[in-house]
Amino acid sequence: MRHLFLRASALLLITTAVTQLHAAEAQVAVAANFAEPIKAIASVLQKTTGHTLKVTLGATGKLYAQIKNGAPFDVLLAADTQTPERLEKEGMAQPGSRFTYATGKLVLWSANAATVDAKGEILKSPTLGKVSYANPKTAPYGAATMKVLDSLGMTATITPKLVQGESIGQTFAFAATGNAEVGFVAMSQVLEGGKLKGGSMWVIPQTLYDPIRQDAVVLQHGADNEAAKALMQLLKSPNIKNLIRSYGYEL
Repeated sequence: MRHLFLRASALLLITTAVTQLHAAEAQVAVAANFAEPIKAIASVLQKTTGHTLKVTLGATGKLYAQIKNGAPFDVLLAADTQTPERLEKEGMAQPGSRFTYATGKLVLWSANAATVDAKGEILKSPTLGKVSYANPKTAPYGAATMKVLDSLGMTATITPKLVQGESIGQTFAFAATGNAEVGFVAMSQVLEGGKLKGGSMWVIPQTLYDPIRQDAVVLQHGADNEAAKALMQLLKSPNIKNLIRSYGYEL
């Protein structure tokens, strides 16, 4: 029995060593709304393949600018479909590698559990304080926010109260720290295990804004990167799809 145990232990060590020997690292540009899911996905990737990810978070528009300026990213997980498609057309992404990995949802959220009601009536309150939102020029969730306000006919009344974040990450930070009373943020930022982590939110009807379809694409720099290829395969796996759903995304 001891002999078998030693053989099994030796085999495990050899397997681990071989995995580490062939492990690669991919530099991944990730839209800020996907900050929490990518942490969990990176962990699964490392445990199952040995590959690691170096993640850079930001607004999709800013990540695009960095890629255009030569940033050595291997994969882009965008918050829209247009940016990956544009990179393909410009010859900066691998043709045929693009696919939708998630469809995001926009919510109105407050760190205070009593502030936001289930129908978003707080937006009509004359005592409403600052409202954070993401830059609509660089962040798709910001563009969705402006679409919501336009659909509600509230652009004129809410605009003076808006506080702009450079990304949906900064937008959430404004609301989380009280620098804004409420914020238009991604549902993925306020859920954990499918449940609201804290505060209060209004799940904005998706009829009020265009679907936030989010595409992934392998960039030319990552054409031969094994970690990049493994990440793209993992994003399509049933278990990871379920994990993504737990953050409020649709697939």
